[in-house]
Amino acid sequence: MIVVENLVKAYGRHLAVNGVSFEVERGEIVGFLGPNGAGKTTTMRILTCFLPATSGRLQVAGYDVLEDSREVRRHLGYLPENVPLYLDMSVDDYLTYIGKLRGLDRSKLKQRLNEVVANCGLEHRRRDLVGRLSRGYRQRVGLAQALIHDPEVVILDEPTASLDPAQIREVREYIKSLAGNHTIILSTHILPEVELTCDRVLMINRGQIVANDTPQNLRGYAAQQQSIVVEATGDEKALGEALGKVAGIDQVDAVGQVAGGAHRFRLQGTEDVRPEVARTVVQGGYGLLTLEIETKSLEDIFVELTTEEPAVLETAEVA
Repeated sequence: MIVVENLVKAYGRHLAVNGVSFEVERGEIVGFLGPNGAGKTTTMRILTCFLPATSGRLQVAGYDVLEDSREVRRHLGYLPENVPLYLDMSVDDYLTYIGKLRGLDRSKLKQRLNEVVANCGLEHRRRDLVGRLSRGYRQRVGLAQALIHDPEVVILDEPTASLDPAQIREVREYIKSLAGNHTIILSTHILPEVELTCDRVLMINRGQIVANDTPQNLRGYAAQQQSIVVEATGDEKALGEALGKVAGIDQVDAVGQVAGGAHRFRLQGTEDVRPEVARTVVQGGYGLLTLEIETKSLEDIFVELTTEEPAVLETAEVA
């Protein structure tokens, strides 16, 4: 449904997007993550025909983004990060106007208007001026305009921005209900939302894709990167040397002191050797206060992959 091959966008000598390639299948919800300036918004703007690519091939719903941009727009709904709304129009008038621009006939427009207003929680705001709505309700109007023509492909840039927790849950469930009949790219900084909503995750850093996998596989990768955290009292240097001699421990990092003057260490290894670590600490005469497994979260992986030079995550990539 969406095909991106070797996408490049250059501004002079600066490559905002550098050789990005990925595919999104029909009915899939894909989370698109990256820090500010990583190239994700640029990529979405190119996919939605708002920005030309420097080079590369892109298809949306079977149509070439460069050669058939009008057809791409017909099959696409887009919620940009900053929603372009007409503030002096009512919610109903604005959505009706967008529906007409999208080519909906009168009966279809009436049906779709009622559906998106209900699904986006705007029933009691239909006659309100957009300019008098809160930021959260304006975001809902933006989501409604992206869906008014029932597009096959939907690209959402921060769809839950400015919403309260209850509203976020409602929008999340609505987005999930669109899967199957719609193909969705969802950009957000709320990582738990990605895990709860998306079938797959794309991470971009400095214009390059650094991860392309399911949330489940990424969590599996995180589990393999677990650390053992030890807090104990005693001589820091001697304790660190003793921990480094435990079989299965590859690296010992002194994290610093904690309450009560105890020392905190993070141990890296491929096995769970907590029994051996406990034995070493106790038999060495140190006071063991804490011994636990520390597992990386999706947020940890995101930070790890987007704060360094691009390095592709070695997991089974899902096309």
